[in-house]
Amino acid sequence: MKKKNKKVNAAILVIGNEILSGRTQDKNVSFISSWLNSKCGISVNEVRIIPDLERVIVRNILELSKNFNYVFTTGGIGPTHDDITAKSISRAFKVKYEYHKEAFKILENYYGKSKFNDGRKKMAKMPRGANLIYNPSSAAPGFIVKNIISLPGVPSILNSMIENCKRYLIKGSKVHSKTLNLFTVESNISKKLGLIQKKYKKFVDIGSYPFFRLGKIGVSIVSRSTSKIKLQSVNKDLIKLVRLKKIEILKI
Repeated sequence: MKKKNKKVNAAILVIGNEILSGRTQDKNVSFISSWLNSKCGISVNEVRIIPDLERVIVRNILELSKNFNYVFTTGGIGPTHDDITAKSISRAFKVKYEYHKEAFKILENYYGKSKFNDGRKKMAKMPRGANLIYNPSSAAPGFIVKNIISLPGVPSILNSMIENCKRYLIKGSKVHSKTLNLFTVESNISKKLGLIQKKYKKFVDIGSYPFFRLGKIGVSIVSRSTSKIKLQSVNKDLIKLVRLKKIEILKI
């Protein structure tokens, strides 16, 4: 992993008609987001889901690559006709879409020359200048070009490859979080909670999330920050609010 930088962010671009149609449920966004935060100190600030259309992929790649330190794409790097992610990224950056020599050799060795058909060869084509993200599960590698990291859509395969992305990433400061579960309704604490957020807006993000548990309505207050000290200060203010409102805390 490269040298640490305080604030590093990322976007995730999910590519696939099967996700938009509801046929396939995405499991990669939560996994990538959690891994980036816990292992790399990188915050995911945006997620987009788009179809397998070259012009749409090109537009989103160009937009996101300008606005984020890293863009993780999932899906569209397989052997079929609608797997057009690598080709679209090549077009976006105006580089040649071609066979990557090492990727070609990896796949040829994996399948054997007699079974290395055109569809499987297609998985070795990627933007010129790309570096490989090695795949310990099914051989077909992902790749990184500029700040775009392209991974497969199959969750089990993506999960097995994710650690091989680390070498290309600049590590950021880890975001710590603290959760306070309260038996109350949001409207009962919204005003005071807003004042606490305003007080710490430069250092801490505070979110409130309703839940229904043990037959009661409640709210989870989640505070996030790169500073443990600021989190402690926020928690003290939240405890004061709880005592003022005589709210019951749910201990988990």
